[in-house]
Amino acid sequence: MASLKEMRNRIDSVKSTQKITKALNMVAAAKLKRAQDQAESARPYAKKMASVIANLAAGVTGDGAPKLLAGTGADRKHLVVVATGDKGLAGGFNTNVIRAARDRINSLTANGKDVRVIAVGRKVRDGLSRIYGDKIIQTFELSDHKVMSMAAAEPIADLIASEFESGHADVVTLIYSRFQSVISQVATPKQLIPAVVDGDAAPIALNGAVYEYEPSEEEILETLLPRNIKTQILAALLENQASFFAAQMGAMDNATRNAGDLINALTLQYNRKRQAQITTELIEIIAGAEAL
Repeated sequence: MASLKEMRNRIDSVKSTQKITKALNMVAAAKLKRAQDQAESARPYAKKMASVIANLAAGVTGDGAPKLLAGTGADRKHLVVVATGDKGLAGGFNTNVIRAARDRINSLTANGKDVRVIAVGRKVRDGLSRIYGDKIIQTFELSDHKVMSMAAAEPIADLIASEFESGHADVVTLIYSRFQSVISQVATPKQLIPAVVDGDAAPIALNGAVYEYEPSEEEILETLLPRNIKTQILAALLENQASFFAAQMGAMDNATRNAGDLINALTLQYNRKRQAQITTELIEIIAGAEAL
């Protein structure tokens, strides 16, 4: 049975933990608004980029289609880009993305595909290295970038392009956490190569007009498709960032409330034990007085 001193120490320890979780909750809440605004601002640009590509791709057929649009014609080598965060204390944020990545890698491996992985974030590197350490070709740490910008997406996009051009990848898929709301973040796969137009990104309506492009659609796509990869990666990183702060805010709020419940339970237990000890001491004093 714990002594009163041990119980006081435990209550003080939980109170200190509660102060930390409350501070983290407030920091995450403060950062979430900006991260959410950035993620939502990036969506129209990424969607419009997909619409432009859809419009241009409609006029490109046959051997003239760029490789980033048409692919290599094979489906044997897969490059999986998995984006989480560098830090924890965010509930199931990192775990959900890593689980989706594992399911994807296991499915591809079971079908005889050659799989390579790019880890974006320390947590995904740590989560996958034990099983798939030989498949991870490079890790990018997001904490190197204080502000999430194109500077964070470009090195990842450049490595993807290098792997594709060197023949090490036929299909490239990005797995990240899509921000839906403060209480909902969804692990989402997105195919980057061959380029796929999102279902809700319809080609631009030309209203019956016929356009002749100069340079040709193929040449425009050759320039636009690499930029599209960078855009999609940046949009995913911004979604990830908003998802992280939302998940951390929720996790720290739950932790703060749980700490409060534990403090109340420990305090009640402490008071009962202290009261019992005082009662025992009084009984002993009275018994001693009567004996005299």
